[in-house]
Amino acid sequence: MARAAAAGWDAVGTYVSAACATATVRLDIRDRDAVRRVVAAVRPDAIVHAAAGRDRNDWAATADGAAHVALAAAGVRLVHVSSDAVFSGRLGEYGEDAVPDPVYAYGAAKAAAETAVRAVDPSAAVVRTSLILGDGNGAHEILTRDLIAGRVRGALFTDEIRKPVHVDDLADALLELAAGDYAGVLNVAGADAVSRYDLGVLVARRDGLDETAIPAGSLAALGLARPADLRLRTGRARALLSVRLRGATEFVRSGRG
Repeated sequence: MARAAAAGWDAVGTYVSAACATATVRLDIRDRDAVRRVVAAVRPDAIVHAAAGRDRNDWAATADGAAHVALAAAGVRLVHVSSDAVFSGRLGEYGEDAVPDPVYAYGAAKAAAETAVRAVDPSAAVVRTSLILGDGNGAHEILTRDLIAGRVRGALFTDEIRKPVHVDDLADALLELAAGDYAGVLNVAGADAVSRYDLGVLVARRDGLDETAIPAGSLAALGLARPADLRLRTGRARALLSVRLRGATEFVRSGRG
């Protein structure tokens, strides 16, 4: 919402539980009729759908909700935010043409959401992204600080590879796509492939915390059934978009991630 306002958009944000300065219209996307009413009332030129269930097993919000938004958006430019979680990680690198093969509930719901959006509106842009960081407020940043402080139990895995993106870069890409006509899947992620553990180390160093206090772990050693190596190929996005998709090594070390 902040990036939209800075770019000159007259943006309207929705919320489901608590209103805030950037989200003033209540909307539960699990309610198909409510989605239609809000879209009809706002009459937007474009919709950026970034919502998902608060519970990662919330199929009704993540999958059904995306279908409701796509149906209500008929005739309106739609940009749908998806995830690298639609993949198993067995291939390592994934281009836009890769077929989803999720291995856990959230990934399955996001894959179903993609299918619904593309079936209802073939002209929509479906943006697959990765870990999102944002000046200390990203989920991975918060988890890193909590692990170091001992507020939560767990570990950051050395063999869980992602391509983190800065929230400003992702937001600018979504807005650029909202103003354009790109149709289909587009990978929008950062330039660097790093492990969750190494990303935690970068965050700790930026925040002046003890990086040696970060518990390290291995998906393979624990036998966890979740994707290990999810590297999204971003050559198409780099050629298409004017926004520069920075790598975590750059934006975290610079203090802007």
